[in-house]
Amino acid sequence: MTARRIIVIGTGYVGLTTGACLASLGHTVVCADTDRAKVDRLRNGQVDILEPGLAELVADGTSAGRLAWATTAAAALGSFPQRAEIVILCVPTPMGSGGQADLSILEAAVEQLREALPPECVVVTKSTVPVGTADRLTQLLQRQDVSVVSNPEFLREGTAVRDFLHPDRIVVGSASQDAAELVAALYSRLDAPTVLTDAPSAELIKYAANCFLAVKLSYVNAVAELCDRVGADIVDVTEGLGHDSRIGRKFLSPGPGWGGSCLPKDTSALLQLADSADFEFRLVRAAIDTNIRQHKRMVDKIREAVTGSRTGSLSRVKLALLGLTFKAGTDDLRDSPALAVASLLRQAGAELVAFDPAVPPSDNRAGGLQLAVANDAYQAANGADAIVVLTEWPEFRRLDWRRLAASVRTPAVIDTRNLLDPSTIAKAGFSWTGLGRPTSNTSPEPHGATLPAFEPSWAPADTQGPENHVLTGSTPASH
Repeated sequence: MTARRIIVIGTGYVGLTTGACLASLGHTVVCADTDRAKVDRLRNGQVDILEPGLAELVADGTSAGRLAWATTAAAALGSFPQRAEIVILCVPTPMGSGGQADLSILEAAVEQLREALPPECVVVTKSTVPVGTADRLTQLLQRQDVSVVSNPEFLREGTAVRDFLHPDRIVVGSASQDAAELVAALYSRLDAPTVLTDAPSAELIKYAANCFLAVKLSYVNAVAELCDRVGADIVDVTEGLGHDSRIGRKFLSPGPGWGGSCLPKDTSALLQLADSADFEFRLVRAAIDTNIRQHKRMVDKIREAVTGSRTGSLSRVKLALLGLTFKAGTDDLRDSPALAVASLLRQAGAELVAFDPAVPPSDNRAGGLQLAVANDAYQAANGADAIVVLTEWPEFRRLDWRRLAASVRTPAVIDTRNLLDPSTIAKAGFSWTGLGRPTSNTSPEPHGATLPAFEPSWAPADTQGPENHVLTGSTPASH
């Protein structure tokens, strides 16, 4: 493998992971970000992102001299004794008006780079961008000597480093075969198939992949609701589905809906693309509608478990919410289904106290929901009328559920992730309500004895990013 001189613009989930991982593969990388405070923290080895293995890669790359930092693209370009060969754009492309991707940050970065790029440099988009963006950037650059390559990422928050270094595939698209092969060669040390194609196809692959996952997740949530209605068990149903090699086991865990930084904006963007091509993509639209309905269905389940009726009042009902992030293993609250459900509960008049291992009480990101954030699950549950599991953090299985049963007003658990073992929870004195599973109402045992830690055999072995979990039945971290 030939080591390359690379500049990465942006140090979010995708940018920082990309820079650190490319440095670990032997390339020399300079990561640029306009946030000076963040850059100073990175220079001091402080990684703000909760991502297993990332801090270690950053430290290793920095100490080896293969990873450096800059606050401007110009400074990054000037940091190489020889010219930079590749510039990778990893800036946010958030959902804009009408659901289409907002490319203003990306286009601003390209305009700043236009005059500063060295001859024959290759510009790579890793940010998730609409079909046609590579052509648009080529026009903005006005540099015939500079090629634009689409190289979408498929990283999941919480497993981004592993996903980068052990990818399912590498996708590279460009009008220039030489530029595409140059970018593909960056990953030559990784054991993964490479798809070389044109830029529009590469751009569409990312959207098509994420939207397929969204459809699959909405489907399994709908099947879970059907199980509730006909008396089937979603765990057995998905076990039977997962053994089918055409379907697979992943993204078959029901949950409160899918969310995160990718699936909501990517499904909306694909609908925008379809509309512009005069194509009504009804399947994706139905997946979005089903997901919105899932949030409301969780509130109905909670209402029925607490009041005995789907039309009962939640006014002044105190609920302990376990989990706020869109999936376990991350501190990301963007488009979290847990927050969507919490918002609806608050609108219904419920009083909310939440605990999330990655969201400290000092965090004000969820302040608009008018909920309190507790120091631990026991504080959140004190005096609660029910406990609602909204994020599939494994540590929730290991809580002292007998202690929790002694502190709540009403021993009821609504498990929107099917995370907990119903019999274990019932033995602690709780009623248990899951998704598409029989409700457990085993007579409570006396408080006192310690229950064994439970690791269910049916728990998903791979909790991914764009699932409902948003993590698992929960979203990848993409921009």
